[in-house]
Amino acid sequence: MDQRQRYRNSYITICILVILFVVFLIETFIGGSQNTYVLIKMGAMNNYAIVAGNQWWRLFTAQFLHIGIMHLISNAVMIYYLGIYMEPILGHWRFLVVYLLSGVGGNLLSLAWGSDSAISAGASTALFGLFGAMTATALQNRNNPVLVYLGKQSFWLALINIALDLFAPNIDIQGHIGGLVTGFLIAVIIGDRTYRKYSFKKRVVATCILIIYCVATVRMGMVIKL
Repeated sequence: MDQRQRYRNSYITICILVILFVVFLIETFIGGSQNTYVLIKMGAMNNYAIVAGNQWWRLFTAQFLHIGIMHLISNAVMIYYLGIYMEPILGHWRFLVVYLLSGVGGNLLSLAWGSDSAISAGASTALFGLFGAMTATALQNRNNPVLVYLGKQSFWLALINIALDLFAPNIDIQGHIGGLVTGFLIAVIIGDRTYRKYSFKKRVVATCILIIYCVATVRMGMVIKL
């Protein structure tokens, strides 16, 4: 596959990366990506603002912001390499759904278990959703060596990163775990473009678990904050 064909097959991934870099430039120009005021203004996660201020849109917008250039680059590199393989497998719209909803799902767990005053942002919640989605796809296609390899790599990368999170300061480990779980469940529910899908029963079970997860995290977040 030549470079042009690869870009055509993963144009959603490229668009996501462009958006992340444009948003980072905006952060930089209006005061800096590590400026608390800028982060809050542009939609970073802050549990108190979400619950007390009724600013639930932060669950979505926080995944497009980054705190420092290295934070952006580390996420962007992983999203690129996962995206060029996963987007053709899942299909364009499924890939986008997994990415965006995993970002929200990860932030929901941050809402439930995170600190009232903490400020967090980053695409890593969505990135971990891609890890989870690739793992789910591989589990349902264990006769496909390519998918099995990608699934194993994704699963172990997720576990290693979560283990490292335990020893790193100011890391939103809740968001990473929440994104991983959400991505896995969504991939079970919506399947992929061409490969073997999960049974209807398993998809219903995954849908029920995802609904319970969303309701439980919102309720926990509301109780803790209020």
